[in-house]
Amino acid sequence: MGFTFTLLMPKIRHSAWFLVAAGLCWLMLLLSTLSRGQPIPGLSADWPRWVLLVAQGSFAACVFLYMRVQPDALVGQNFIGLLRVLFRRGLTLSVALMVLIGVDRAAAAHALPLPGNIITAVVYTIALALFIIFLAQTLYAWRSLVSFRGGAKLRREWLVFELTLGLALLMQLLVWQMSPGLRLGIGIGLALFGVYLSGHQRWVAYLNNSQKWQAILLQLGILGFTLLFLFYLRNAQADPVLLAPATQLSFLVLSSFFASFYAIAGLLITLFNLPIAEVFEQRRAEILGLQHLSQIIQRGQSAPEIYQMLFNSAIQTIKANAAVLLPERQPGELAKSPLTPLRYQFAADDISLLAPLLAPLPGTLRAPELIDNNLERSKRLEALSTPYGSMAVLPLQSATHNYGSLLLLHKEPHAFDSEVLSILHTFTAQTVLSLENLQLAQESLSNQRTQDELRIAALVQERLIPKRLPTDDWFEISTYAQAAKEVGGDFYDFLHLPGQKLAVLIGDVSGKGVTAAFHTAQMKGIFHALMQANPLAKKERDRYPDPHRFMVQANEALTHCLERSSFITAAFYLIDYQAGGFSFARAGHCHTLYYHSIKEEVSYFRTEGLGLGIIRDAGYEKHVKNQFWDYNPGDVMVIYTDGIVEARDGEGNEYGEERLRQMLEACFYQSAEEINEHLRHDVQEFSSGQPLHDDQTLLVIKFKAAQPHT
Repeated sequence: MGFTFTLLMPKIRHSAWFLVAAGLCWLMLLLSTLSRGQPIPGLSADWPRWVLLVAQGSFAACVFLYMRVQPDALVGQNFIGLLRVLFRRGLTLSVALMVLIGVDRAAAAHALPLPGNIITAVVYTIALALFIIFLAQTLYAWRSLVSFRGGAKLRREWLVFELTLGLALLMQLLVWQMSPGLRLGIGIGLALFGVYLSGHQRWVAYLNNSQKWQAILLQLGILGFTLLFLFYLRNAQADPVLLAPATQLSFLVLSSFFASFYAIAGLLITLFNLPIAEVFEQRRAEILGLQHLSQIIQRGQSAPEIYQMLFNSAIQTIKANAAVLLPERQPGELAKSPLTPLRYQFAADDISLLAPLLAPLPGTLRAPELIDNNLERSKRLEALSTPYGSMAVLPLQSATHNYGSLLLLHKEPHAFDSEVLSILHTFTAQTVLSLENLQLAQESLSNQRTQDELRIAALVQERLIPKRLPTDDWFEISTYAQAAKEVGGDFYDFLHLPGQKLAVLIGDVSGKGVTAAFHTAQMKGIFHALMQANPLAKKERDRYPDPHRFMVQANEALTHCLERSSFITAAFYLIDYQAGGFSFARAGHCHTLYYHSIKEEVSYFRTEGLGLGIIRDAGYEKHVKNQFWDYNPGDVMVIYTDGIVEARDGEGNEYGEERLRQMLEACFYQSAEEINEHLRHDVQEFSSGQPLHDDQTLLVIKFKAAQPHT
């Protein structure tokens, strides 16, 4: 029993004792308020005014201190959740206030057998306590929003503001004679300070259009609850039963002013999106860093350079306060490069403390990913000389190799939210792909025989093909890919996007061998980089690039990493199930074959488009068009590379687009897998006995006859 009490004491000392003290101060406030009305048996009348004021000031201080030592109310980027909690608390306290007012009026009208004067004093004191509790909750919710990604400097400035505001409130309460000029100066100074702090509310820039309006409505509700309490307390001050001091009214007025002020400030920030410029620049730097990292797959680049690129990009993206990258020694050609740990603001002697975090899971040789957004509570790295608020351990692993681990540290808690982790996962995945491709490239360079080079390139190509196909209730999809002896660099990829959307990319890289495989990896890296959500978009449809803009941006990115003699043909589709349609753009790729279930006809989309990398300036955007199509249940889309229609028979005749169209006319009613099998078997029978001269890739997407209700 004694041991348990000892363990609980630190928690009570830092938290619950504030509530105990607040309860005692409120009881003193209640008795003092009761003493100023008509005499009550057993209670001396007219307690000194300073007792009432000290009791109220102490109660407010204890409530605010209790709220201050609570954990940060904002977790990750759940801004709307924080506002909802504050709104629900304000609604609960407002309902409690209305019930108290009803009891007071019923007692005054003798509808209840209660002493009216005593009930009035009790109701007023309870309402005052509820108001101060709501003020404290609102203040520290605002602190969480203002401090979001604000840094240590902003936290210090907030502390100064908090202390200054507390002193100003106590002066209003306890100083009986204060000149109007001094009172006005204090109010203006605090207001200007509050305006300055309000300008740092970066959280608003992370709201989409729907969340923005939710935030506005919730803040209006919070402001309404504040004004409701203020109107009641101002009216109650004039009650002759209470005989409240004037300084008590000044305290409440100033408290209400600042509660309303930062509610209105947050409302205006939400309406006008004032802090977006800095967030936009940060987001732009992340995208550029991601594109730069995707372009690192080049001949002659070493493993240390790849590690260094990842290290620098990760630190710059999240503005890490410390970081360590511990590469693993690899067998084969990569082992020839000297790999040393990379450190940033991290002592070499402290690396040994990381061993428990990097230990592999029981029964495996792989270290797990570890995200800790509250190191102060978990005490994971308390042995470090410098305290940190959050940590991320990201393993660099492929299906067959462990390339090391990346540790990032931030002094801010909750620095690794879902958006930051998404960017970091893309960084690490691209790095692992780079190291694997480097391994394959170095193997090919050590072997001059063409057959070995083609084998390595085929392995690279195979690893770039998605192993898992997207599945949902809107469509069926089936894929087929066959590499030729002379690798041509076919590729495809899918990305599920929020808002019931699917992005589909298919392409063919010019050239053969390892070079084509490298360019395939570059194109897939650019695809993932460009399809990162834009948090600054005001409309949901603008969060991701449309096909025309994707092709223009991809062409611009490829100008920095594609040889002058190389180019890439591609087709990009953005399917929007909620809208019941899709948009697409063609960059020199094969025409899309489509079965229209309403018209019951099969045809090609004959659209314009020039291959990526052929024109390497701003004029390229004139050579690619955006097309739109409303699909119907039962429609079928066939996407392929030229290895399908250019397959040859024994006499040198090509398979051709017309035969492919006729085959789809004969099998459109089947499932996507059956259609795919029917088409490729026909191609194989046509070219039976002939060598495969080019890669063959075939994608069949069939929109289900029963579409989900949207």
